[in-house]
Amino acid sequence: MRPRILVTQPVHADVAERLAQLGSLDMHAGPEPLGRQALAQRLVGATAVIGFMTDRIDAAVLREARELRVVACALKGFDNYDVEACTRAGVWVSIVPDLLTAPTAELAVGLAIGLGRHLRHGDTLVREGRFRGWRPVLYGHGLSGSTVAVLGMGCVGRAIAERLRGFGCRLLGVDRISAMPAGVEGATLDTALDQADLLILALPLTDSTLHLIGEHEIARARRGALWVNVGRGSVVDEAAMARHLAKGQAGGYAADVFECEDWGLPARPAEVSVALRAHDRTLFTPHLGSAVTDVRRAIEHRAVDNVEAVLKGLAPGDAINRVGLRA
Repeated sequence: MRPRILVTQPVHADVAERLAQLGSLDMHAGPEPLGRQALAQRLVGATAVIGFMTDRIDAAVLREARELRVVACALKGFDNYDVEACTRAGVWVSIVPDLLTAPTAELAVGLAIGLGRHLRHGDTLVREGRFRGWRPVLYGHGLSGSTVAVLGMGCVGRAIAERLRGFGCRLLGVDRISAMPAGVEGATLDTALDQADLLILALPLTDSTLHLIGEHEIARARRGALWVNVGRGSVVDEAAMARHLAKGQAGGYAADVFECEDWGLPARPAEVSVALRAHDRTLFTPHLGSAVTDVRRAIEHRAVDNVEAVLKGLAPGDAINRVGLRA
């Protein structure tokens, strides 16, 4: 019997064709995610699944997936997936560790510029027909001469810092690593809060980073500091950020990621904070960090590489756990 491969979101045609050669393809039409019950039902009899950020795979979902051998995640941050439960079930888990780095870093810089230079309001001014030529309005904050702190100096954080070096800003890196990239000063979180005009979050979601930026940290930061989040939504307490925006303590908040997306958290909100959406010093994108056509295609193919390895009885190249090999 041919292996059945479940894909939980639509993929590019060439990727689907490749999967169809490996087994019987069961691809969800999307873009709305499968609910937990539907996902569990579709996993019954599946040999492999290619999952996305909209999925949550845990012990309960795996209970009837007795034929499943690999969860190939088409993503980098895997907090929505219970890796320990997969390991206990003898299921490989793989990710795509590096292809999202450059486009996410580019978007972080774009959000920083857009927030500091009032691009959202400037666009509205022109579109509403209120622009009649230059006026002394919408003065903002540039990168040149500013102090920028990057929180999280993993691949994405380093890529952000590399791109910012050309803007003439002082760069602080907040991480426990011993050596910072050239041109980046190592700093504690407290130092970054005290000194940074702009703070860019490039952190994964873990027990230690959940609401790392909350009431105390935003209050401690420089008054009027700008915040950009391209890591995980729940690194920031969105309710606290909304309160400090209303008080003027936070000068602005831009995000590509939101608490409502963090499916692994049982108390996640159902939507993006209404107070945040209503505030005029915010700038949002709908998780576009890796939304570059060629990048998404490459991510999907990398996930297929991991599925193919397991179907051949090999360990997936991007595995983040270890299970017994099966022919």
